[in-house]
Amino acid sequence: MKLSKVAVIFTGGTISMAFDERIGAVVPSTSNEQIFSAIDELENQIEIETIDFANIPGPHVTISIMVELKKLIEKTLKRNDIRGVVITHGTDTLEETAYFLDLTVNSTKPVAVTGAMKSSSEIGCDGPSNLLAAIYTVISPEAVGQGVMIIMNNTIHAAREATKIDTFRLNSFVSVNCGPLGIVDGNKVVFQRKLDKRNIISASKLESNVVLIKCSIGMDSDLLRYYVDRGTKGIIIEAFGRGNIPPMMVEGVQYALNRKIPVVIASRCLTGRVLDIYGYQGGGKQLRELGAISAGQLSGQKALIKLMLVLGLTDDLNEIREYFH
Repeated sequence: MKLSKVAVIFTGGTISMAFDERIGAVVPSTSNEQIFSAIDELENQIEIETIDFANIPGPHVTISIMVELKKLIEKTLKRNDIRGVVITHGTDTLEETAYFLDLTVNSTKPVAVTGAMKSSSEIGCDGPSNLLAAIYTVISPEAVGQGVMIIMNNTIHAAREATKIDTFRLNSFVSVNCGPLGIVDGNKVVFQRKLDKRNIISASKLESNVVLIKCSIGMDSDLLRYYVDRGTKGIIIEAFGRGNIPPMMVEGVQYALNRKIPVVIASRCLTGRVLDIYGYQGGGKQLRELGAISAGQLSGQKALIKLMLVLGLTDDLNEIREYFH
């Protein structure tokens, strides 16, 4: 294999954790050297440069941390000696970070985000295997221009499509609507399809004061009015099915839109897209006519990331709608 230089940026997560007998729980403790010691295949094949960015669990990741990580990745990718970048990350928020990077990192060089479902103390820990697969992926010529990818369980996913669907299984990440981009079979990377052109959002800032609300039976407008009154700048609603909400929530949507606060409708369903085909009270057609914005196939958590970025560029509802379309 031709020698290639890959930057591996460590941010933490289960891949960097082990069981601590003193407290009886898994905590950050595994060093980068310990992770790489389990990967014999890399010797004399690929030049690796490790960068310690953080060592935090996935739930501790914030928007400001994601922004700093993005800056580091862009700086690293500009170097002529770097072929691609791999980021280790806690799986709880891995898909949000990966999607954020896919929307903001403007480079054709491959970027892959990976992690682990099992700590280094568990039998069958998957961290080293996932890291190796991610490294093989970013040096593949076919990975160029594919945007940010998520590599887990020898499977290559597009960041814009993948989601975590299980709390502990090794195959927890799936691309529910379109299927994976490809697989990593040993040291061979096989891409089965290509992505459409990426849409980069070049925002110099972003609006973090955005909330995600999930619909439940009989929900009313109290929560919507509360967030509007406290100064929230954008609202994502994970609606039922095709993008429908309980009738008592409609007044709250109108309350937000009357104050020029964008309301984006996603679906709480795992697959499919939002479409305004229902005309009853709270139906998608009524919400569109009120001025709500469709998230299409985006999940609630991905729509949240996108709205934060778009609000960094504009607060005009029509312009926001165009970005989502």
